[in-house]
Amino acid sequence: MSTSSSLEIAGDAAAPAAAPMLAPGAGKLLLACSFILFAVFASLPLWGGSALLRQVTELACLIIMAQMWNLLSGYGGLTSIGQQGYIGVGGYTLIVLANFAGLNPFLCVPLAGLLAAAIALPASRLLFRLQGGYFAIGTWAVAEILRLLVANQAVLGGGSGTSLTAFRGVPRAVRESATYWLAITLAFAAVALIYLLLRSRYGLALTAVRDSEVASESQGVHVARMKLAVYLLSAFGFGIAGALFFLLSLRISPDSAFGVQWTPVIVFIVIIGGIGTIEGPIVGAVLYFLVSKYFSDYGTWYMVALGLTAIVVTIRYPRGLWGWASDRYGIRLFPIQRRLHAALLDG
Repeated sequence: MSTSSSLEIAGDAAAPAAAPMLAPGAGKLLLACSFILFAVFASLPLWGGSALLRQVTELACLIIMAQMWNLLSGYGGLTSIGQQGYIGVGGYTLIVLANFAGLNPFLCVPLAGLLAAAIALPASRLLFRLQGGYFAIGTWAVAEILRLLVANQAVLGGGSGTSLTAFRGVPRAVRESATYWLAITLAFAAVALIYLLLRSRYGLALTAVRDSEVASESQGVHVARMKLAVYLLSAFGFGIAGALFFLLSLRISPDSAFGVQWTPVIVFIVIIGGIGTIEGPIVGAVLYFLVSKYFSDYGTWYMVALGLTAIVVTIRYPRGLWGWASDRYGIRLFPIQRRLHAALLDG
């Protein structure tokens, strides 16, 4: 006699053979909605003004950064307060390749991500010797070292920074539209990449490492390799986002690129939206964007508004706004849960 049972899990290392499950037609519906949403955003330059294009481009950069920090900390368990180092690397790579090497500035964006990942590789050899809070402080130290190295380069403008001159002669409308299209494409790609990663067996292994390195190692997960992969991917994403941001602003300095001010913004976005979810960073980025734009004209009240929002949300909704909505209404736009079907043989 045999019976069957099913158990829903979310990244549980105890069930390596579990397969992702979706409701019938949910995958096609998600794909269709994504294409429609992308088409709406892609049409924005046809009917939106210059200010709106810049704002949505900034929002796209924030979403990429938030998704990459959430992947690193929310799913990988590696809490970093120094990812701004790779934002700066991405921004300055754009300047060097576009201004001095004469490359197309838009082509420089993915190259900036690759260089950020290349720098993250030797940095990880040092950082992974540290644990917990020491790792977090170590990431900040790496970002500061990178900032000082760049600030002492006179050819890059030193501490005062420099401007992106490769766009001289290009009409502003053309530059802003092309930057916008590249930004939203990469933002959608970042979300899709993380979703597919977490739906794969590598995503299951990643969350297993976050929950217990010892247990995941005993199940055959290569912990060091997984941590390295997620750290390099996060650096790549931050490098791209940094290049995009300064592609938009056309001006860069060590303090604006490597400044610690990036960390509280990114952490605010992820924690408020819901850490450990794909939807949370998107919700948090939109909320931060709206609050910052509405209160930015009120001076210090801008920071007060952000602080009060963080306090209220973390007290009332410990799992973030999306975590609360997901628990209450059962909404999952990007389901990554798995169902383990086990056949139990009896006598």
